Amino acid sequence: MESKAFLEEQLSMIEQWEKEQKDLWFWEKIGRLPFQWLDRLTPKFVHDKLGQLLDEVGHYIQTGGQYLVNKEHILRLFSETEPYTIEDIRRLPLAKMDEVCDQLIAKRQTFAKYQGATTGFGGIFTLAIDIPALLGLALKTLQEIALAYGFDPHDKQERMFIVKCLQFALSDIVGKKAILDELFKTNRQQTLSQLQGWREVVWTFRDQYGWKKLFQAIPIAGVLFGAWMNKTMISDIAEAGKMLYRKRRIIEKLAAFQ
Repeated sequence: MESKAFLEEQLSMIEQWEKEQKDLWFWEKIGRLPFQWLDRLTPKFVHDKLGQLLDEVGHYIQTGGQYLVNKEHILRLFSETEPYTIEDIRRLPLAKMDEVCDQLIAKRQTFAKYQGATTGFGGIFTLAIDIPALLGLALKTLQEIALAYGFDPHDKQERMFIVKCLQFALSDIVGKKAILDELFKTNRQQTLSQLQGWREVVWTFRDQYGWKKLFQAIPIAGVLFGAWMNKTMISDIAEAGKMLYRKRRIIEKLAAFQ
């Protein structure tokens, strides 16, 4: 078991990371400006797909739906000789959790890059495929991170926490602070049981596509920009998920010393 001093140091590093979360970069703000103009030009089937995502995210929170990850596959990554359980993972050193988490993130980043390039090839019309595919990849990545730190996404409360992680990654500095307060400074169970703002995740997710829509109107540019943007978005979401789940695990480990 790690020492209390080590865990407190790691917790301090995560809290410093939280403080360093800045407002949107200037280019990101500019990237959202074309959205209202491009929104008028977006085909109806893309709008219909976004509306469908609202129902899918709600279904994910309730049951996991089509986005629920294969828990057993992730558990096998911790041991080649004998199957691990969620409880076994919780007792592992933090370094082992970090190792598995980083492996999972690296695979998802690579997958996101090729996915973005593929959907970027078809221009603006392939956004109807890319948007739900990227949302699904983000949810599965966060579920894998949850498992890497000993939390079960098959639990409805964890799926709510995952949606809040996604919302945190896509929010500006004001939104990030509010979410951190909800998750760590208030009664988390009460906050998650009253989660009502998951629709904001889809609309915020949609707003990230300002420049992507613009560049995907040119298919070749869409390939390059799609690969870069999808990988970057998954990287940002994975970083937020790792930090927030790592913080929870450290807090629970520290509680064992009391």
